[in-house]
Amino acid sequence: MFAQPRRDATAFQTVDTDIQIAHTESEHFMKNIFVGNLDFHTGEAELRQLFAQYGNVDRVSVMTDRDTGRSRGFGFVEMTNTDDGDKAIAALNGTQLGGRTLNVNEARPKAERNGGRDRGRSHAPRGGRW
Repeated sequence: MFAQPRRDATAFQTVDTDIQIAHTESEHFMKNIFVGNLDFHTGEAELRQLFAQYGNVDRVSVMTDRDTGRSRGFGFVEMTNTDDGDKAIAALNGTQLGGRTLNVNEARPKAERNGGRDRGRSHAPRGGRW
């Protein structure tokens, strides 16, 4: 009674190609970089100036302790171009800033946390047997 929609293989190929192109372009534009072992007096302006030698810096964040406001000794730099970000990582990893050797690499996504619930508890039923 109802006609099945026609599935055109070329339409799917076009969509796949468009997705692939968009994915490639987005990968090419942004690079999020972790910068560890920072001197506690290093600020965002100093970090921006350091990375700007290698390309356009979009955002800089030095992580601080929420209670004291002091630097936690690491931060993140977001560069607008992946190639520039890769150059900055290669050039700056292992260099000295403020008397400390920097640890510079591509930032990894933050791991999911369960908010402290179930920490150290087994999920096995009580009573001995599974």
